[in-house]
Amino acid sequence: MTIKDLEPKEVWANFYALTQCPRPSKHEEIVRQYLVDWAKKKKIECEVDKVGNVIMRKPATKGMEKCKMVCLQAHMDMVPQARAGKKHDFTKDPIKTKIVDNEWVYACDTTLGADDGMGVAAAMAVLESKTVKHGPLEALFTTDEETGMTGAFGLKKGVLKSDYLLNLDSETEGELYVGCAGGIDATLSIPYKTEAAPKKYCAMKLTIGGLQGGHSGMEINCGRGNANKIMFRHIRWVAECGIRLISVSGGNMRNAIPRDAEMVFAMPKEHKDCIVKELEKVAGWVKKELGDVEPDFFMKLEDMKMAPKVMTEADTQKLINTVMIAPNGVIRMSKDMAGLVETSLNLAIMKTDGKKFTIMALLRSSVDTAKDVLAERLVCLAELAGGSCKLTGAYPGWKPNMKSGLLKMMKQTYKKLYKKEPAVVAIHAGLECGLLGGKYPDMEMISFGPTLNSPHSPDERCNIASVKKFYDYLVAALAAVPTK
Repeated sequence: MTIKDLEPKEVWANFYALTQCPRPSKHEEIVRQYLVDWAKKKKIECEVDKVGNVIMRKPATKGMEKCKMVCLQAHMDMVPQARAGKKHDFTKDPIKTKIVDNEWVYACDTTLGADDGMGVAAAMAVLESKTVKHGPLEALFTTDEETGMTGAFGLKKGVLKSDYLLNLDSETEGELYVGCAGGIDATLSIPYKTEAAPKKYCAMKLTIGGLQGGHSGMEINCGRGNANKIMFRHIRWVAECGIRLISVSGGNMRNAIPRDAEMVFAMPKEHKDCIVKELEKVAGWVKKELGDVEPDFFMKLEDMKMAPKVMTEADTQKLINTVMIAPNGVIRMSKDMAGLVETSLNLAIMKTDGKKFTIMALLRSSVDTAKDVLAERLVCLAELAGGSCKLTGAYPGWKPNMKSGLLKMMKQTYKKLYKKEPAVVAIHAGLECGLLGGKYPDMEMISFGPTLNSPHSPDERCNIASVKKFYDYLVAALAAVPTK
């Protein structure tokens, strides 16, 4: 059995087609052209705007012409993450999938792309259907949601005509999302100096791996390890033994908790055995602390050829101290909604280039002022280290509207279909609803989707049964849209 045999076939067939279209963020050319060609083949009105969003439109089915117009919205791109040792070119290679226990669909050691390929696939199924009842429809497939929300930022006012927007980018079936966190990117740049490697020094590579990683919003409160922070904790423990940094590389996506990191460092040959024992001691502490949350965590040491230049002793200590005191993880829980993270920070990417040390972080908060003050903490930290911090890509949160007519209709429809109330929640992640709501303040919005686990990591998986419930609910909701 392949995923094309799963139910509902109209959704899974479209999702399979999307897995054959390489579509990492900022490289959506192939999937965009596929959607345009698909729409032409299906005789569906389609256009591409200046930033690369794909917009489709379909007239109402007979008898529903006077219903409110609905926009089905999802994003085309996916997070490109592969398990350590897996060779996969996300700009060229298709995603290979597997079915596990007839319950979950996984990719083979890469991200699956169900975030948000499943939303795109469901919208396509509605657009091509001859039996689904609906009023006037629009579909908005945005570009580069995962790394900058470029499509939502660039969408012009007035392009959409809908009264309701259904964002198909949530990750727990049975939950209706009515609010989300805003975010901002921070890039710290700290210069450092190098000098000739001291005599009687040797080099080693320290590798941190085996961590789960995951979504830096949805899973930031799961207690998972951050490979960058763990790596610098190790080297800090032996920093006074004459350690000199040579290179650092950790993480590769702002919105993914870093799973792997490595550092090449130099040390006096006479202290090597002692340093190795101390680093192994720290690894034991970390493994015990993380426990069942990170059962596959490992620390590895390898001998390396000595580099001709190393970081100065003063700058080595400066960078270690900077990372050690940098905030990371959950900063504050919400005082308004139990269990919801209010403010968080993900120290996502760290790298050296021979002249400067770069830290890239993603800050999230449902309270704009809390997000701003956290950003200022990073600015101050960078300045104390003799560097600078650039803040970019800020996007607003999405404030819940509990009196929304759309919310009332969606709750009634779910209860009628499944004989129970859906959960109404806010999410500590960035949904495009915040940006789109700023451009279309009168458009009522809601977000829902099938159940996905561990998005933004190679453990990403989609629950098969939840896809049918999600699609049946979408179809029922479209049939229940009221007249204007």
